[in-house]
Amino acid sequence: MNMPILPQFGSSEQSMTSLEIAELVEKRHDNVKRTIENLVNANIISHPQIEDGIKSANGVIPKVYVFTGEKGKRDSIIVVAQLCPEFTARLVDRWQELEAQAYQPQKPTELSRMDLIQLALQAEQENIELRGQVAILEPKAKGLDRIADCTNVLGIREAAKVLKVGQNQLTQYLLDHKVVYRDNFSKIQAYQKSIDQKLVHVVTSAPRLFESGEKVFTQVKLTQKLITRIAKWLEKEVAA
Repeated sequence: MNMPILPQFGSSEQSMTSLEIAELVEKRHDNVKRTIENLVNANIISHPQIEDGIKSANGVIPKVYVFTGEKGKRDSIIVVAQLCPEFTARLVDRWQELEAQAYQPQKPTELSRMDLIQLALQAEQENIELRGQVAILEPKAKGLDRIADCTNVLGIREAAKVLKVGQNQLTQYLLDHKVVYRDNFSKIQAYQKSIDQKLVHVVTSAPRLFESGEKVFTQVKLTQKLITRIAKWLEKEVAA
């Protein structure tokens, strides 16, 4: 049975009324009040405070006794023991329930100013960390954007377009990093180690007939592995 707590203005003590006790022990309220008055007259309990109860349907406002604090708790237990001893344990449980309610943690709407400041600082710290992660990932994302439309292998001209750099700049990079070299006819050729590392792929054309005879042509193409590596290098260069 859930019974309301009467608010005690200016006091944090818990209270219980004679009407609540009557409901608890399943007795008439007037009988409970009579027992309380007999115990007071016998100097067994102190005279509890009298307050107006809730107006009934016929407009009558009953008078109720109010037991408050530790003294009220003791006296109410004596009253119940006098009325109906088997309900004494139930009354003790009810007092413990009231006391537990008094120590419930604060609701979110009751956060102190310091709590709100700490929450704001925590949110700002998380925001700073998130911006730091974005700063780290952004260059990688840009590098991947450069090669998003790159599949299989590309010639130097096509790779330069994907990487958004000049063809001569890309060629010079490949020469400087010993990926390719120029032969005696200034034609771009691949080092064998570049082929073995799957950085480049050499494509051989079908034989073509000339007056001097059949000839085949080779072309160095860049693999996606190499293009990705160059994209990362370009991002570092921009960042620097």
